[in-house]
Amino acid sequence: MIELTKLDETKILVNEDHIQTVEETPDTVVTFENGKKLIVKEGRMNILELVKDFRYGGSGQEPVKKYEE
Repeated sequence: MIELTKLDETKILVNEDHIQTVEETPDTVVTFENGKKLIVKEGRMNILELVKDFRYGGSGQEPVKKYEE
């Protein structure tokens, strides 16, 4: 999960696997697979970096295993 900031400064955790699109209109609008939308303070490129860091541990290499099964 990645941490994002709503416009009222509330920090929330978002499951990045369910993000469908991220647009800047000029506010950043995150649209999820279920159609729900969330306006956040982070820009789209910042969100992209957060997802990459979460998935790849910031290395750009193989995904990091985050959870033990």
